[in-house]
Amino acid sequence: MHILVLGATGYLGGHVVERLRALPGARVFLGGRSPAADVTADLASGRPRELAAALARVAPDAVVNCAGATGGDAVTLAEVNARGPAVLCAALREAAPRARLVHLGSAAEYGPGTPGRPVTESGATGPAGPYGATKLAGTVAVTASGLDAVVLRVGNPVGPGAPPTGLPGRVAALLADAGRGPEATLRLGDLSAYRDFVDVRDVAEAVALAVTAPGPLPPVLNIGGGDAVPVRDLVRTLADAAGFRGRIVEEGAGGSTRSADVSWQCSDITAARAALGWRPSRSLGASLEALWAAAGARSRSAEGVAAR
Repeated sequence: MHILVLGATGYLGGHVVERLRALPGARVFLGGRSPAADVTADLASGRPRELAAALARVAPDAVVNCAGATGGDAVTLAEVNARGPAVLCAALREAAPRARLVHLGSAAEYGPGTPGRPVTESGATGPAGPYGATKLAGTVAVTASGLDAVVLRVGNPVGPGAPPTGLPGRVAALLADAGRGPEATLRLGDLSAYRDFVDVRDVAEAVALAVTAPGPLPPVLNIGGGDAVPVRDLVRTLADAAGFRGRIVEEGAGGSTRSADVSWQCSDITAARAALGWRPSRSLGASLEALWAAAGARSRSAEGVAAR
């Protein structure tokens, strides 16, 4: 089975590639802008015909699109998150119309949730900012493509390798710098929001199941932890994993606009269980332990290099 992964060097993409390479009989190709990529592809600026030619050489049975931008201005977000999936779908229709497309969407496409009511795939979408809006545009491009495609609408991924562009990775980096003394202070913004966290390795497992599932799949499937977790609890649990004994200070004025606009989010993951036999297998505590173990190892390695 030939599987092409776009965005393979990113946080989600790296874990997805690792899981797919473990599938029996799978040959995984990497797509991206790197000269080392098996398929040269820049979804933000490339033309469908150019990508189609590259796809034809690989002849993929499945394509997984992990490429996406979480930050940057509205133009960058639109180029990567909205234009990119549309270009990919156009290229697939020309070069590999029977290939299965698994596209990673985002729970941010739903926008603010109603406390106590996990949102289903048929729930209304009302993204609160450019990120969610552009991810939603990408989802529409995929679901309207006519391809054998499914969008996995991912909650807040957490686990080993989490980047500092997201809250868990940023807090881990701050904890590594803060030290363990009782005088240490961790200053963060408003932590009153609730989020649905899911281990990045469980996301990769959902991708593997979606790639190999027989027959057509629902157009959109929620992939999350299935619980609304106070962000404050996540920070405290991660601090405990790091052995942090100092103070955690919330500076409300420095909180993110997104947390203010989207105070509660939780996805109903029943459909993914029915369609894929998938459910999250790792607790949030285990995810944060793994995140800190990886972040702490990087920090110790950096200290060792600096000391030489």
